[in-house]
Amino acid sequence: MAIFVNEQVADGLAGETALAAAGRLDPAADVIVLNGAVVSAATDRPLVDGDRLVLIARGRAVDEAMLESLMAARHTPGVHAKVKAGTVGIAGLGGLGSAAAVALARTGVGRLVLVDFDIVEPSNLNRQHFFIDQLGQSKADALVDTLRRINPYLQYDAHTLRVTPENVAELFGECDVLIEAFDAPDQKAMLLDTWGEVGGDKPIILASGLAGYETGNTVQVRKLGASTYVVGDGETAAAEGMGLMAPRVGIAASQQANTALRLLLDEMNV
Repeated sequence: MAIFVNEQVADGLAGETALAAAGRLDPAADVIVLNGAVVSAATDRPLVDGDRLVLIARGRAVDEAMLESLMAARHTPGVHAKVKAGTVGIAGLGGLGSAAAVALARTGVGRLVLVDFDIVEPSNLNRQHFFIDQLGQSKADALVDTLRRINPYLQYDAHTLRVTPENVAELFGECDVLIEAFDAPDQKAMLLDTWGEVGGDKPIILASGLAGYETGNTVQVRKLGASTYVVGDGETAAAEGMGLMAPRVGIAASQQANTALRLLLDEMNV
């Protein structure tokens, strides 16, 4: 056992309080994180074997190693390593896929496989994670540019093409989890059927029923079969008088991302 400071073994800290150690080791640090929780005067305590202390100075530029330590600190010990080792595929990069990708990049998933044949259009901006200066760009390339602003040290595999039964295995075969984020029901069905053939027992996360502005409490996760999960209310489709809007679509995307995270961590039991 040992005490870690910014993910490096530090000697001679046992018995010293977290705030005292921080003040001595990095006086510029103004955020002190111990085992995933920010330390205050009220929660300060002596350090013991196994503790992980991270010292953060607001505004100070971070390199890859520092960013890794910060991510590990906020995710609690042991979680970040599993997340970084994971690969998640996202088929479709609209309101669901782009938002799920942002959440997973912020979580530190090591590799994201991002596939969409389309370009960014003005109508996308009401719910998708794109910007006015990205209009006309391919969604896959534009999204990777955004994700690299969040975390440039992850692996992003971007593909501007249409997902078909013939290329599912090539695109997503190395993924631990696949997120379906299509609009068209026939595309959803195609991906589910094809993944059942090429994905083995690896999980797929679908979405169904997330239009409008009804309560977000009905956007839930259901398990169908051994490795299929469906997010949504299962009913509320886009139709006349029932559009797709950022809040409810975002809730569903976050549920998909959270389900992927739990699967990577072997915590899924629904």
